[in-house]
Amino acid sequence: MSPTSNRIALVAARWHADIVDRAVQSCRSGLAGHGFTEVDVIDVPGAFEIPLRIKRLAATGRYAALAGCALVVDGGIYRHDFVASTVVDALMRIQLEADVPVFSAVLTPHHFHEHSEHLTYFTRHFETKGAELAAAIAATVQRDTVEAR
Repeated sequence: MSPTSNRIALVAARWHADIVDRAVQSCRSGLAGHGFTEVDVIDVPGAFEIPLRIKRLAATGRYAALAGCALVVDGGIYRHDFVASTVVDALMRIQLEADVPVFSAVLTPHHFHEHSEHLTYFTRHFETKGAELAAAIAATVQRDTVEAR
């Protein structure tokens, strides 16, 4: 499936939105630096909702690439590894089935506690991951554009 534009979609979970939004902002800024100015940001409640939204967006054919952003933490009930793994596996399947690049900034730290030290650290970490996400999207979409010629 060939997209008709260089429009990018970022699907962002609202759990820990203050941190996740740092990745989204950093990614948008990085994409703009690579000439990608058409970026749609779509909010979903949590990481688990990201794959279905991305699958539906990929099916429209409007996007050159899509990405999911979330922070999945251990909230005292051991399930964060399963959630993150399920989401990332689903994103890979969508990418292969839809033939549209799908990226993941769905991250799950080993240790996360909502105190100032971790909040500061993970906020900076998500800014870095957003910039890395933008670079990966730009490199992939630009390569796909060249190969399509």
